[in-house]
Amino acid sequence: MAELREVANELKQAETLLALLREIETIHRDIQEGPFRQSLPEDRQDLYTLLRTMEKSGGWPYIPRLQLRTFIDLLGQDGVEITT
Repeated sequence: MAELREVANELKQAETLLALLREIETIHRDIQEGPFRQSLPEDRQDLYTLLRTMEKSGGWPYIPRLQLRTFIDLLGQDGVEITT
């Protein structure tokens, strides 16, 4: 994780950082749908315990996808004309 943070801090171009974010999102999805799902307890009580632990420790590790429309709208509010 430290190496990944270091790489991200060294990248300077938005396009390169965007590619990195997309790859991280893909890895997140792969782990979520593969090893994580397979590791979920089959016992109802154990699953409940895991969910309670997740809730206490910060919830689901979701990576929200930013909406381009939001950026465009925000830029338009600054008086910058955006042509799409």
